[in-house]
Amino acid sequence: MADWQKITGGVTAPRGYQAAGITAGLKPSGLPDLALIFSEVEAIAAGVFTTSQVKAACVEYCRQRLLAKPSARAILCNAGQANAATGNQGYLDTLESSLAIANALNISSESVLLASTGVIGQRIKMDALRSGIPKVVAALSATGSDAAAGAIITTDLVTKSIALETTVGERPVRIGGIAKGSGMIHPNMATMLAFVTCDAVVSPALWQQMLARAADRSFNSITVDGDTSTNDSLIALANGQSRTPAIIEWGAEAEKLEAMLTAVCQHLAKAIARDGEGATCLIEVEVTGAHDEISARQIAKTIAGSSLVKSAIFGRDPNWGRIAAAAGRAGIPFEQENLQIKLGNFLMLENGQPLTFDRAAASAYLKKAATGAYLQEDTVLISVNVGNGYGVGKAWGCDLSYDYVRINAEYTT
Repeated sequence: MADWQKITGGVTAPRGYQAAGITAGLKPSGLPDLALIFSEVEAIAAGVFTTSQVKAACVEYCRQRLLAKPSARAILCNAGQANAATGNQGYLDTLESSLAIANALNISSESVLLASTGVIGQRIKMDALRSGIPKVVAALSATGSDAAAGAIITTDLVTKSIALETTVGERPVRIGGIAKGSGMIHPNMATMLAFVTCDAVVSPALWQQMLARAADRSFNSITVDGDTSTNDSLIALANGQSRTPAIIEWGAEAEKLEAMLTAVCQHLAKAIARDGEGATCLIEVEVTGAHDEISARQIAKTIAGSSLVKSAIFGRDPNWGRIAAAAGRAGIPFEQENLQIKLGNFLMLENGQPLTFDRAAASAYLKKAATGAYLQEDTVLISVNVGNGYGVGKAWGCDLSYDYVRINAEYTT
C-alpha cells in the first residue's frame, strides 16, 4: 500500500510554486511553446542530464549553475528549437535567456535554470523569446501547471502531469511533476524533459542523491527507439514551504520522500513510453531472480528496447523467442535452464523449457492492449525470471509501428 495519495495540481500542487505556459511564436504550428515554473522562495535544486557527448547549450548551462549553487527559483523552457549543436552563439543565446527571465522576475540570473526542446541544430528564435518573456511572467499562476505542461511538448500526443501527497512530521508534503517526451527515448536519460517541484525541507546533497536514484528507476529505464537526446533534462526543486522538519540525513522520513519522488518520476516515465511516437501500447518488463537490481534492470531494458520484441508486439505475435534472445544478449550472466518467461498470464517458458500455450488467446491479449491506449488496459506485461537472486528491476517501452517511421521521416519537413 503506497504511503501517499494522488492529488491534482501538477507542479503547482506543492506550496509556493506558480507556473505558466504561453504561445511566444517559437513553434511554426502556433501552439504553446514557452513555459515557466517559479518558486516564491529560493529552492534546493538538483538535476540529472543527458549522457550524450553532444549536449544542448541549456544542459551545459544548467550543469555549471548547479555545480556553482545547488538552488534556483525559476525554470524556463522553450519548445521548437533544441539549441543543440549551435556553437558559441547558441550558448550566448542561453545566457541572454537567463538574464532576460531573471530581470523580468526581479531575481538573480544565478537562480534561473533553462531547458530547450525541438529540432537539433536550430538556435532559439530570440526575437520571439524576448517578446514572450514578459507575457509568460504575467501569466504565472498557482493553477498554471496544465498550461506549462502543454507548452513543453513537441510530437507528444498528450501532456504528462502528476502530483502526490504524503506526511512528514505529521504535516503534508507534496511533490508534483510535468514531462514531455515521445521519440528519441532511450535509457540513460531518455528527447525528454521533466520538471519536479517539492515543498519539503531537504539538504542539497540528499536531494541530488534521491533524484539520481529515482531517475535510474524511472527515466533511465524507458525506451522508445534506442536514441538518446542532446537535451534530456530532469530538474527538481524543493523549496521547504511545507514547514516540515528538515530532512538532512538518511532515515525513515528520507526514505518516504524518496519513494514518493520515485513514484512521481515513474508515472511520468511511463507516460512518456506510453506516448511513444506511433505507439499503440505500453510495454512493462519486470525481471526477477537476478544478482542485484542493476542487473535486473539491464535485462529488462534490453528486452524493452529490442526492435524485434517491439515489432512482434505491434504485430500481436506472442513470439517469446525474441524475449529470450534479448534477455540473453543483455550482458548479464544467468543459467539458461533457470529462464522463465510470461506474457501477461501466459506462461511460455519454464526452467528453460518451452511450454504449450494458447497462441490465439495470447495474441488477443496483445490486441486488447492496443485498443486501450492511454488507459491502464494498454499495458503489455512481460515477466522474466532468470534465477534465485534477490535482484528485481523494471523497464518500460512501447511497440514499434509503421507510424514511427512516418513521423520521424517527416520531422523537419
